[in-house]
Amino acid sequence: MHNITITRLGWGAALLGATSILIVAASIWGFRADGWPWPRAYQVATLGAWAGLGGTGLALAGLGLWLLRRQKGGAAAALLGLALSLPVAGLAVAFDLAARTTPAINDISTDTEDALVFWFTVTPTDFPSANSDPQHAAYPDVRPLELTLPFDEAFGLVLALVEARDWQVLSADPAEAQIEAIATSRLFGFEDEVAIRMTKSDTGTRIDMRSRSRLGQIDRGANAARIIAFLSDLEARTRN
Repeated sequence: MHNITITRLGWGAALLGATSILIVAASIWGFRADGWPWPRAYQVATLGAWAGLGGTGLALAGLGLWLLRRQKGGAAAALLGLALSLPVAGLAVAFDLAARTTPAINDISTDTEDALVFWFTVTPTDFPSANSDPQHAAYPDVRPLELTLPFDEAFGLVLALVEARDWQVLSADPAEAQIEAIATSRLFGFEDEVAIRMTKSDTGTRIDMRSRSRLGQIDRGANAARIIAFLSDLEARTRN
């Protein structure tokens, strides 16, 4: 008797999980290819998230019942439901958690006092001074990188890493001592603006970086993570 219940829970979870994947895929397609405004794509993706969370709940209920009753059969359907539901449910939980644990800012700079200025983006602007305190509190690892390399070599290394990341280069003139580019997220294709400044120092070249989102008022830590990852990779390349 109970294995029938477990099987039904499992297949219900599988149906919700598959539905969640299709809904999120439609949201991504609509935003990237069909020009949906982000609020509409977000609303559709939210429906997919709820479907994934519901499927995960059903799958866990089925597995819990299977473990409790030690019934034969039914577990395979519950495991399938969990496998189909978890990807979207996991993304939804991570997305929500990031929004709750990161400051409500979308513009990050390694130098908040003499921040980089975007000159070649759609909306050139200065760094918002109000971001400074929350940024320093939330992302203490966002700081300039000092390279023991001459300016020309450092500039070439930075540009090579930008190109290796497939960012769209807007400007890369050594005379301006700055590179500007557009970084595109893998899933939804969000476009974020990046500026990297190189300054000659007593020990070599100082690298500063600014990253900001074109869309939305919060970035869930994406810009800080991009800066930290880029400068870490850049430092690693200098050691090779």
